[in-house]
Amino acid sequence: MPVPSEERLAYGIQLPVQSQSTIYTEPWEASAGPADLVEIARTADRAGFDYIACCDHVAIPRRLAQAMSTVWYDPVATLAHLAAVTERVRLLSHVAVVGLRHPLLTAKQYATLDHLASGRLILGVGAGHVEEEFAALGADFRRRGAVLDETVDALRAALGPDEYPEHHGKLYDFEGLGQRPRPAQEHVPLWIGGSSAAAVRRAALKGDGWLPQGDPRDRLPAQIATLRRLREEAGLVASLTIGAITEPLYIGTPSWDVGRRTLTGAPEALAESLNAYRAMGAHQIQVRFRCRGRAELTDQMTAFGAEVAPHLD
Repeated sequence: MPVPSEERLAYGIQLPVQSQSTIYTEPWEASAGPADLVEIARTADRAGFDYIACCDHVAIPRRLAQAMSTVWYDPVATLAHLAAVTERVRLLSHVAVVGLRHPLLTAKQYATLDHLASGRLILGVGAGHVEEEFAALGADFRRRGAVLDETVDALRAALGPDEYPEHHGKLYDFEGLGQRPRPAQEHVPLWIGGSSAAAVRRAALKGDGWLPQGDPRDRLPAQIATLRRLREEAGLVASLTIGAITEPLYIGTPSWDVGRRTLTGAPEALAESLNAYRAMGAHQIQVRFRCRGRAELTDQMTAFGAEVAPHLD
């Protein structure tokens, strides 16, 4: 898995098609489906991507549907499907809203996924933001931060090596209940998503990694400094994988309007720009590409792996 080191800047991608918010979805994704996801995942596997990621929402209320859409593939089912057609790329939930489910249920699903995928899971978790979704499932929206804090602790126990995990907390209490299969990994990496002060603190004190919520470049250094300070104050010495989400990318000179925020140009120039994230203290970047169809996307991904990645620090 990508970890803090002097090695290269790792790179992953949030899959298209599986979530279709208007913030980032390309028009062609509306008519895409499983075959497209399979080919994109296989391309990521071949092109050296460290992970492919899938989002999590159970149900979208009408008031948000126009912006968010109602297309949100289930992350466990989707990542398990793609695990079967890939070999090395890791499988990231970015992010699982684990407060919607009992931690033993979450552990059962993701332990099975890790077992089936031969230890390729990275469990990304977050607090969630859709109140109606929580209400429909009987989950506590107002206390979702506190729920997430304890859920992380419960998941640490439930995804550990013990067949009969044990956790005694204010919200969840279990022991003497066996779950197999166990995860293939001795320690499932648990990355925490979000850019609020509470999320950054949670990532610093409870996470193996931090998944920001699209912080721009000028905000990242302060966030990373806060992460490091909080960990130092808590006496934590274990590594923390720090992430960043890049601007949209297009390798080469586009013949169509890719938007003013998109980074374009020669591979070496793009790599030089992306290496700034490493200089800030990031260990992995999540990239996405402007594209008009699956073929253009997979071409961009292949070019990134072959021509940009070798120049990443």
